[in-house]
Amino acid sequence: MTTPTNELHLSGDFPAASTEQWRALVDKALKGADFEKRLVTRTADGIKINPLYTRGDALQATVNELPGAAPFTRGTQAVREGLGWDIRSFHIEADPKALNAAILDDLQGGVTSIGIQVGGNGLAPTKEAFATALKDVLLDVCPIVLVAQENFFDAALALNAEWDARGIKAAERQGSFGADPLGTLAMTGRLSEPVETALARAVALMNATEANPRVQVMTADGVVAHVAGASEAQELAFMLSALVAYLRAAEEGGIPPEKALPKINVSLAADVDEFATIAKLRAARRLIWRVADASGAGDVASAVKLNCPTSYRIMSKRDPWTNILRTTIACAGAALGGADAIVVLPFTFALGKPDAFACRVARNIQIVCQEESNLGRVNDPAGGSWYVENLTADMAKKAWEIFQDIEARGGLLAGLTSGYIQEIIAKTAETRAKSIATIRQELTGVSAFPLLGDDGVHAEPWTAPSPPAAKAAIEVAPLRPHRLGEAFEALRDAADAHGGFKVFLASMGEIVDHNVRTTWVKNYLAAGGIAALISDGYKTPEDAAAAFRVSGADAACICSSDSVNATLAAPAAQALKAAGAKLVLMAGRPGEQEAALKSAGVDQFLFAGADAVATLKGLQEKLS
Repeated sequence: MTTPTNELHLSGDFPAASTEQWRALVDKALKGADFEKRLVTRTADGIKINPLYTRGDALQATVNELPGAAPFTRGTQAVREGLGWDIRSFHIEADPKALNAAILDDLQGGVTSIGIQVGGNGLAPTKEAFATALKDVLLDVCPIVLVAQENFFDAALALNAEWDARGIKAAERQGSFGADPLGTLAMTGRLSEPVETALARAVALMNATEANPRVQVMTADGVVAHVAGASEAQELAFMLSALVAYLRAAEEGGIPPEKALPKINVSLAADVDEFATIAKLRAARRLIWRVADASGAGDVASAVKLNCPTSYRIMSKRDPWTNILRTTIACAGAALGGADAIVVLPFTFALGKPDAFACRVARNIQIVCQEESNLGRVNDPAGGSWYVENLTADMAKKAWEIFQDIEARGGLLAGLTSGYIQEIIAKTAETRAKSIATIRQELTGVSAFPLLGDDGVHAEPWTAPSPPAAKAAIEVAPLRPHRLGEAFEALRDAADAHGGFKVFLASMGEIVDHNVRTTWVKNYLAAGGIAALISDGYKTPEDAAAAFRVSGADAACICSSDSVNATLAAPAAQALKAAGAKLVLMAGRPGEQEAALKSAGVDQFLFAGADAVATLKGLQEKLS
């Protein structure tokens, strides 16, 4: 017989703490600095992120929400099936035999579904090509997901032909044809047939696959907006507008929303901001339900599959090993956010065709997250977090506002043809680019801790897709994909083309005096492909000048603490100029000594917060 015990209260012996007490301690630590500026951040959508969330921030409207129940914020199922999500690989390969070998390798390595680029530099949309590419693939078990752009109709016929040839029963056919006319128009800037014609062909495929419950026909793809620079709310609004357009097209074709919704899947990018990714996927389910509910098919929203590739815009060409970190975080965010399928881009994807090793790493990231970390075992683990619930609600609200704005202007097609969609996304991308250029937003391996020299990674460049043969029936300004680190990568390319640049670091004083600025300026210069010649430091300006003379450099940068700079910076600049330095830099803001330092020979000051891309480009020009 066990003796009942009293409930344990770990906080019972401690006095209750209030938010006001916490705030008083924070203000004391800030020493007069502005609380909002130092500790409160905002997302690209202007959503406020507080440093602390308490029970007082709980949203009463979400307290009783459960997984598997409307509005499906917490998941479309009460319990996640299997290990949580579909591990998908994505292939861009024109040679059917090479594609088949890559697909089989992925499947043997643990992948559970296959994505295939069709057309362009991908697989030809023919029965013969599909038969070869899918040889020995168990099509009654493995879903085939197509990214076919304007080739979706021919690609669907080819995949159907292979299913027929294998005798795959209607109920066992799995996959998606990926028809996304509006997404294709947005990304490529053109369609060779009127949008109405493309939509009618997609609706015809919906009717043709009525007996295939596990086959989706259309994709409402927010990733198109994401890779062009959209914020989370803009990406959600773009997806939602596409979804509504496709539901309208289906209804015009005689297919009601309750039957059309299961034939449409949704794609959203998984980013390096893990909590933003989690909130975005939770908000997406809530928004899809809201549209479905307004269409009289609320519960059917649970049938809409949510696919998440890791973001292309986060990928780096330089030191691509760091992409493994980025894609792992993105994968974890997608898993915790409840994605139905995840694609992890291989870490060399920005460079070109991934080899077997890169593909293995990509799928193993998912396997580790799924089978070792068990991220798919718990449904909506972030649910109930005051921070995540608030972020989800704010993101959904902002996305709905943008969606309503787009719809008020005539919908997604009208927004693309007028240029409005491109304009609002471009503004967001420009703001983000400024944050990256000033290194307020750091990119590991690009602007933070960049690796100079050969990183040891090489990949076969992607084959350029053939230009479209057919004349465009409609054209718009395209939403061009771009990566966050492109501006810094251009600087690195310019440095390589020149043969490299170097700057002698005149680190004054002891290591404890100069180490912070020496490390900072070394990384800062490396972001622009400029090598820093470092040392343990110099006790006198004469020592620094002597070392500079034999360094082979034409430029020098004085580095030390403010206190050391106050006495040694000016004489160091004079000594370096006398030793032949054509360009003398100094790390740190000069303050009141600016005039004296310039008079002593300092040509330029390097400090955090300035436009690093412009500064480094200017330095390259001076060093050329």
